[in-house]
Amino acid sequence: MELLRTPDDRFASLPDFSFTPRFVDVGGARMAWVEAGSSDAPVVLCLHGEPTWSFLYRKFLPRLANVGLRAIAPDLIGFGRSDKPTQRSDYTYQRHLDWLRTFIEKQNLTNITLLCQDWGGLLGLRLATELSSRFSRIVTANTFLPTGDQPMPKAFFKWQEFSQSTPSFDVGAIVARGCVKPMPPAVVAAYDAPFPDDRYKAGARQFPMLVPSTPDDPQTVANRKAWEVLGEWKKPFLTAFSDGDPITKGGDAIFQSIVPGAQGQKHVTLEGGGHFLQEDVGYKLIQTVADFVRTT
Repeated sequence: MELLRTPDDRFASLPDFSFTPRFVDVGGARMAWVEAGSSDAPVVLCLHGEPTWSFLYRKFLPRLANVGLRAIAPDLIGFGRSDKPTQRSDYTYQRHLDWLRTFIEKQNLTNITLLCQDWGGLLGLRLATELSSRFSRIVTANTFLPTGDQPMPKAFFKWQEFSQSTPSFDVGAIVARGCVKPMPPAVVAAYDAPFPDDRYKAGARQFPMLVPSTPDDPQTVANRKAWEVLGEWKKPFLTAFSDGDPITKGGDAIFQSIVPGAQGQKHVTLEGGGHFLQEDVGYKLIQTVADFVRTT
């Protein structure tokens, strides 16, 4: 597997992102992560999706640390400071799961509160059901766990088509368009930072094609099994979706109706947020997560 590694100077002087990067081998590839908080504090595992990286959680780490939590934000392989396989065929749903599983196990993370958005949910929810003894709570935010048994929203297929057909996969502009609030140029540039040129974007290009959108998808059976586990999940489970995401809209109601641990929780709909609600309503989401951990 041929790997690219984004030069360090691409990450110099990023706004509000002075965290020291850490690295671990997850099976021949180097995965990066940043964190804040005491090493013996309860863990909040902040998982990003497509096409972002741990920069998405720059506001979260210090504020969650300030309320006694250990906030950890890894870069998925192909994103951020993590290594980037050059061939799209090197990226599969299962490989992403294996890489992230190895990270969790090598860091021996336990008592985890999962905070997942976008692909962070497709990966994090699977791992929470497969490594359930390591997870204590789940917060879903603008995410889903598709099996292909139900039709995907039209907005997803428009995004999928765009991701494959656009000549220039402009990551910063894509993230900006997924937000409600205008994004400062320095923040747009920070989302572009991991990708010096198109050679580094194989993972970002491939992710939309890995979503199980038909019942015969290779990961459909495993995702159905994950839903069976979620159907018996009694640990605290919270939905914190925004009100302006056309792709995951309505997913919160599905989780609330199926997951026993979601019953009686103070689910929230965060007004004024787009798909990347961490950018639009980040402070509200931070407070929601902190209150959820404190009260459960």
